[in-house]
Amino acid sequence: MAVPDSFLKPYDPGATEDRIYSLWEKSGFFDPDDLPERNKNGEPFSIVLPPPNVTGTLHMGHAAMLAIEDIMIRYKRMRGYRTLWLPGTDHAAIATQSKVEKEIVKKEGKNRHDLGREEFLKRVGEFAKNSHDTIVNQVRKMGASVDWSREAFTLDEKRSFAVRTAFKRMYDMGLIYRGNRIVNWDPKGQTTISDDEIVYKEEKTKFYYFKYGPFVIGTARPETKFGDKYVVMHPDDARYAAYKHGQKIDLEWINGPITATVIKDASIDMEFGTGVMTITPWHSAVDFDIAERHKLDKEQIIDTFGKLLPVAGEFAGMKIAEARPKIVEKLRAKGLVEKEEDYVHNIATAERTGGLVEPQIMKQWFVGVNTRFEIPGAKKGSSSKTLKEIMKEAVESGKIKIIPDRFEKIYYHWIDNLRDWCISRQIWYGHRVPVWYRRAEIGDERLDIRDERSETREEVYVGVEAPEGEGWRQDEDTLDTWFSSGLWTFSTLGWPEETEDLKLYHPTDVLETGYDILFFWVARMILMTGCLLGDVPFKTVYLHGLVRDGKGRKMSKSLDNIIDPLDMIKKYGGDATRLSLIIGTGPGNDLKLSEDKVRGYKNFANKLWNITRFVLESAGGEAIDKAFEGYTDADAKLRKARRAFLEEITREMEEFKFYLVGEKLYHYAWHEFADKILEDSKKIFREGDEKAQRSRRQLLLHTLDDILRALHPFMPFVTEEIWRAMDRDQGMLMVQEWPIA
Repeated sequence: MAVPDSFLKPYDPGATEDRIYSLWEKSGFFDPDDLPERNKNGEPFSIVLPPPNVTGTLHMGHAAMLAIEDIMIRYKRMRGYRTLWLPGTDHAAIATQSKVEKEIVKKEGKNRHDLGREEFLKRVGEFAKNSHDTIVNQVRKMGASVDWSREAFTLDEKRSFAVRTAFKRMYDMGLIYRGNRIVNWDPKGQTTISDDEIVYKEEKTKFYYFKYGPFVIGTARPETKFGDKYVVMHPDDARYAAYKHGQKIDLEWINGPITATVIKDASIDMEFGTGVMTITPWHSAVDFDIAERHKLDKEQIIDTFGKLLPVAGEFAGMKIAEARPKIVEKLRAKGLVEKEEDYVHNIATAERTGGLVEPQIMKQWFVGVNTRFEIPGAKKGSSSKTLKEIMKEAVESGKIKIIPDRFEKIYYHWIDNLRDWCISRQIWYGHRVPVWYRRAEIGDERLDIRDERSETREEVYVGVEAPEGEGWRQDEDTLDTWFSSGLWTFSTLGWPEETEDLKLYHPTDVLETGYDILFFWVARMILMTGCLLGDVPFKTVYLHGLVRDGKGRKMSKSLDNIIDPLDMIKKYGGDATRLSLIIGTGPGNDLKLSEDKVRGYKNFANKLWNITRFVLESAGGEAIDKAFEGYTDADAKLRKARRAFLEEITREMEEFKFYLVGEKLYHYAWHEFADKILEDSKKIFREGDEKAQRSRRQLLLHTLDDILRALHPFMPFVTEEIWRAMDRDQGMLMVQEWPIA
């Protein structure tokens, strides 16, 4: 095998990687239907790409995700599996709408209401398309071997149909309902938001102790206390044994005398504060639960714009920040302030707007997680479960394995504390709630929703398509982004149709994503799949950590420490960027990344190039002989050690220890092969006899062959380029066999 002219120059990833990716795409091997026969006849292996949000560009966390998943897919493809890696993007409703609206305000001084719904959604669609194109380019730059022919978008026509179908079926099951419950309300964005869209920020404030009749209560939010007429304590608290559940107590409060009712509830923490508290059910999820258990009244104190309502008397119309000190001064003047202390706590803010989140009781659409329903596919009447039970049993039964397993305990804890899921949002971009209304006469038996503010009754239609007839208006709200992305593993495969893809590739094999969305996305996919398919969405959940800077700090604009994956690829190549994100960090652990680390792996790509040149020069035109057996004792020993090494890393690949395999391959190629075997070979080629030299030439060629195959999932570009340059007739490296059969 002669040394190709290309090896006379240093390896240049910038001149190589786009060309190699184009060749991969043209080969058709990203599509499982176009793979070689051994793969087509092999066992299916599928991954759906966690869809990046169409709000901008990919960051290093996305790059890590792409590197890990591509390693899995390329490895399984080489093992003969029928591999499908299905790509797509997420419309990310609140984030995308917020970004576009901010740009319109900045450039035109207008908001979405000035433009109107149709024009605004057109603008958002254009932004999402441009962002999508940028993301697709970045995915290619990372070498991701996804099947572009099956690409999906959470808001495209097929996924929209799946969302409407899912809503209708879950509504018919009794799992989706419209009701008044506590939600996260963003007064600035004027919409409900999910727990995932909350950012907790530390706040230094005052903690107040107020006299409430014979009790002392503590609070950091005196502005919510106008409607407090229930005083709650633990039934076993000896300090308050004299007070009976339901007992009435007259006392002086902020705006005059009130009558309070004693409530005994076991959820109260006797060790916190004085062990007694008043509750504000309208503005606290914990208080709402207490009120629900005891069927207590609930009164709104703060409106949806963050201002106090008339119940606050002289403080009505004030913003919270303005009203709080004035309320405290009034209580102080009445002698009701026992003491105050400096206090540090976390406050909830909306991720997209920065507004302070105010819990509110609102009429919204919810998924009931404690509602019992018949499992799809089960014999009628034989099996009914709640969504919480489904989520728990999927992991407890072993159907789903979480890596690392320490996250299982966190997963169970989250489910135990899970509330009904609010799925409606007061924004325009997204899947519009598939419910229609029209005015109807009082007494109509078909009616199931009534406006509590008037005697108006409305006929309601829930359907996959709009109802026929005049007078219908669709619900103005859109669905939570997590509702559509919760269907991702099966809506991308054609559901609700019974497609061949759905039969072949679902449940998917692996869901790889960051541990930070274990609950918000992973758990909801388990919920939606169990509900609609009676199955699990995937068999393994592989959680990667956050990518931090070299000092372990979170990457942010304020710290000026953001490392852009495209910058690293441009400077050092996709292979070097991939290895820097894999080696040294196990699943579930955060990764410290510096530019120096990426640069170091570019040196490794160069080393691999130089190793190849030496091996080809030493081979002197001799080709690899797969049947060769004439090894010297020394070379036979090296060959045996290599086989043992390959068996070891193959076991670790099956155990998802990619970080370990990458590091071992790096050390084997550089320190074992280059530093020891190649150096030793120079002496053999100078002094050895023909038998020893022939043995060593074959050892080097076989070893290089195995290294290229084993490194390909980790460094696909340089290994494919070397493979092609060696004038092989077997075709592309990406569909060659893994070195251990």
